Amino acid sequence: MFPKLAEDLAELPGLLEETRTYATRILAGLEDRPAALPGAPGSSVPLPDSGDGLRAAMAAFAARWEPGFSGSAGPRYLGFVTGGSTPAALAGDWLTSTLDQNANGAVGSSAVSLEREAVAWLGELFGLDMPGAFVTGATTSNLVGLAIGREWLGELRGVSVTDEGLTGPIRVLSGTPHSSIGKSLSVLGIGRKRLVPVPLWPDREAVDVSALERELAAGPAIVVANAGTVNTVDFDDIRAIASLKSRYQFWLHVDAAFGGFAAVSPTYAQLLDGWAEADSVCVDLHKWLNVPYDSAVQFTRRQDLQVRVFENQSPYLGAPGDNPDPMHLTPETSRRLRALPAWFALAAYGRSGYREIVERNISCAQEMGTRLAASPRWKLLAPVRLNVVCFTPTESQVADVLDDLTRSGEAFLTPTVYQGIPAIRAAFSNWRTTSADVDRVCAALGV
Repeated sequence: MFPKLAEDLAELPGLLEETRTYATRILAGLEDRPAALPGAPGSSVPLPDSGDGLRAAMAAFAARWEPGFSGSAGPRYLGFVTGGSTPAALAGDWLTSTLDQNANGAVGSSAVSLEREAVAWLGELFGLDMPGAFVTGATTSNLVGLAIGREWLGELRGVSVTDEGLTGPIRVLSGTPHSSIGKSLSVLGIGRKRLVPVPLWPDREAVDVSALERELAAGPAIVVANAGTVNTVDFDDIRAIASLKSRYQFWLHVDAAFGGFAAVSPTYAQLLDGWAEADSVCVDLHKWLNVPYDSAVQFTRRQDLQVRVFENQSPYLGAPGDNPDPMHLTPETSRRLRALPAWFALAAYGRSGYREIVERNISCAQEMGTRLAASPRWKLLAPVRLNVVCFTPTESQVADVLDDLTRSGEAFLTPTVYQGIPAIRAAFSNWRTTSADVDRVCAALGV
């Protein structure tokens, strides 16, 4: 054995304790760590010919790289829709690496059974009675749902797209689709230009269902309904869209990357009315479930078609059977057990814990929206419907505001464009965020 590797093995308990101490120090400093750090990345050094072991590597990381890492796990990182890692999820992630299971049934492990239980728990949390599997993020979850929809459309035409490829164009209809939809269409060979933008309700990001019905009259299609748009967390009328299935043939995919978590709150669950009738559903988990990157779940009621698309055909892996192994359901054959942090989080905090996190985040977003609306320096561009505040400055440029805010270290927010207006998004989804953090962000904005 390589000498330094043998030394690390001999000292492993002590080295893990040093790693725990280091990680604890980082977590304890999240409140003071800048939410984001401007400036260029650090410079690289050549690959060492003979390393000096884990302790030296940790010291090098601490000196060269860790100071430049943002506080994205902290309470005032409001860019994108970024959660953190709850204590239970962090422990589950550590054990994921410790046990290092390849989450497919061919390797001889209870990992797949745990994943199935975690998926079932998530289904209960969301009110979805469909089978599913863990994937890397919302992009892959959307891709899987669209791939199954592509196979369903092929089935209507009497062909298997999986076996024979596309035999004709596929229309994908949506009002305000996330960028991952276009990316998925590119990967699946459907083509980005096959995404048909459907008109929206006035001053909304929600699709005009009458306009959607007119498009559906042209023939079978895939419909992507949006349950929580990026800019304003607007929701399509999923119930009205689902009711169209009695008159038209279409695959209904619901992209509920973070909006799906509205289901845990009795106050907001009606936003998702009808989504249980979807053919496939996307929910991201490294957002509001607050588990480490990367993690998401996909659900579908046509797992038979899912297996047809993703079956890994090899004698040494076995056939899918009546209860398909996850490696026959997703793009990955080698699969990290990303279900374990989610299982730990759900076991530790349950439905009530996540209801509290979601409702506290929404309350923080509403508080920030109210304060911005009362200030002449800012203009709200849309109502605060859930956990995102979309606003614009009245006296300065968006880029200057965001640059000043990042340099202050107090918060990290991201730019966008809404209805042609340069804007700023503040997205609340971290389990640590409280009203005190809203105070600090608003103070940094001069509110």
